[in-house]
Amino acid sequence: MKSDRISIASTARALRVVLVMTTLTVAHSSAADLPAKAPAPVADAPFFLVNDNRLTYSYQFTATDPGFPGTTAKQVFAFTHFDIWAYGTNFINLELLKSSQSDPANPCLAQNQGCAGATEFYGLFRSTFGFNEVFNTRAFTFGPLHNVSFEIGADVNTENTFLAPSKRAIVAGLQFGFDLPYKGYFNVAPLYYQEWNHNSFLTPGFTAPYPGIVDGNTRFNGTWAVEINYYMALGFLPETLRYFALSGRAGFYGPKGTGAAAGVVSPANNAKTEINSEPIRLTFDASKLIWGPKYTHFVDVWVAYRYWQNKFGLDDNNPANSTCFTAGVNNHSCTERSLSTGVSVKF
Repeated sequence: MKSDRISIASTARALRVVLVMTTLTVAHSSAADLPAKAPAPVADAPFFLVNDNRLTYSYQFTATDPGFPGTTAKQVFAFTHFDIWAYGTNFINLELLKSSQSDPANPCLAQNQGCAGATEFYGLFRSTFGFNEVFNTRAFTFGPLHNVSFEIGADVNTENTFLAPSKRAIVAGLQFGFDLPYKGYFNVAPLYYQEWNHNSFLTPGFTAPYPGIVDGNTRFNGTWAVEINYYMALGFLPETLRYFALSGRAGFYGPKGTGAAAGVVSPANNAKTEINSEPIRLTFDASKLIWGPKYTHFVDVWVAYRYWQNKFGLDDNNPANSTCFTAGVNNHSCTERSLSTGVSVKF
């Protein structure tokens, strides 16, 4: 019996050793045989590094429309898109402008004839291709110069007035981008500018003794242009007041002729250098004040000054220009000086 007990005990110990060894072996084999955990996939970089979309409502107090004496108030509804991608930027601005009755819609040729205020659409597109990004270099960054870019763009415009404008313009050239303090920028772009348009007042019924343009469609000479824009947050203010920023833009467009061959319309229609600008805009970041830095520039309230000399190239200093002068007296419709205020919402 004793030998049987020893045999049983020995057998039990042997079984325990086997079980332990088997367990270790199984555990080791299981760990080794499990597939290795795959590394987390690397997320693709977004196509747009910045994608900013805004809706704006603004009010211009003393806008003008050439040919209609004095000023007109305008309500402006706008959609603005700006993006940055791997090789450059894109900017789109679409505006719907509604005038007061002092700027009458078609068929009225003058004010106070019972027509509603005119409705205008203006669209602008600008796209840049940065040389640093395209050529994978930093050669175009030096001092305050941030980048040099190739720029292209287009403008379209129409309005339901008797003039019936139908502007189509293209631009191409270079943009030089400079850094300003507080992550600001200053861009200047020398460009080539080409415009096509329509003017009902250049048709034969209005141009005697000149023959006029039968369909009113104009093709202007190519000319030079310089477009400037800037932005800078007022970061030097105390922390409790850092809700403000300054920005502005200006476009200078060279003489472009009459839009017709020599002798077809009066030389008084020769375009002069046009300055279309909003030299200063003060923006208040209302959403940052109300909801905190996470919502910076989600809701902006702003006030601006607009200055537009020789609107559409019309010579505001030539008494022979019957659009800008009435009975030899300047009717103040070809240069615009206006305060403007609005609210912009990011979405």
